[in-house]
Amino acid sequence: MKRIIISLAILLIAITTSAQKVNVAAAANLKYVLEEIKTAYLKQNKKAIVNLTFGASGTLVQQISNGASFDFFMAADNEFPVKLKEKGLTTGAISTYAFGKLVIYSTSLDLDKLGLEALKSTSVKKIAVANPETATYGTRSIELLKSLKLYDSLKSKLVIGENIAQTAQFAFTGNAEIGFIALSLALAPDMAGNGKYYIVDSRLYSPIEQACVLIKTQVLNTEAAKFRKFVLSPATKPIWEKWGYKTMHN
Repeated sequence: MKRIIISLAILLIAITTSAQKVNVAAAANLKYVLEEIKTAYLKQNKKAIVNLTFGASGTLVQQISNGASFDFFMAADNEFPVKLKEKGLTTGAISTYAFGKLVIYSTSLDLDKLGLEALKSTSVKKIAVANPETATYGTRSIELLKSLKLYDSLKSKLVIGENIAQTAQFAFTGNAEIGFIALSLALAPDMAGNGKYYIVDSRLYSPIEQACVLIKTQVLNTEAAKFRKFVLSPATKPIWEKWGYKTMHN
């Protein structure tokens, strides 16, 4: 009997400890803003452990579908979470947490003066775009080029990044003269200090409505639910705005 009680106590401790750790699968455009939100959350929840994994939303969906150990999914749109829900892999509601903005970025062109006309420059040999199959910002970039009737003339110049972070790296290093990236990445200290960005008129592409959802796990992760609540709360609004996002609290 004593042995059974000890075993149950050990199991209870293990479950409690597990519930304090949150594994977050997040779209690559969230790298800087989510690191800051994590810091703010841990100040209030000192025992919590929040692990952040960034990648293209479509790639993260594939990983979760294949059994990757995540508790919370923050996508770059509101469609990828639905795909997981349709597979029965989520729990609770799908919630919009922010609206993203698309920009073009360059270290060599004066985008303040040229704006989208820079895309037509003869000095532009390569244009970096995130993979439209798996990355929402890539999808919106192609949509924009088509709406401007520039896709056919520029498609041979397109360099495809695995996700928006790699796409930003292509533009930052000069491997592409222009990169279509998230405003949040263009605002990063290194990026902002070494190049220029131009915010694309949001009427030229479909809204980037970014949504999140809890992943169904064997044991209810109360810490994940708590972190989700914090992410969606008005307390994070200043952080989202600092990195160029709009929130449901605007």
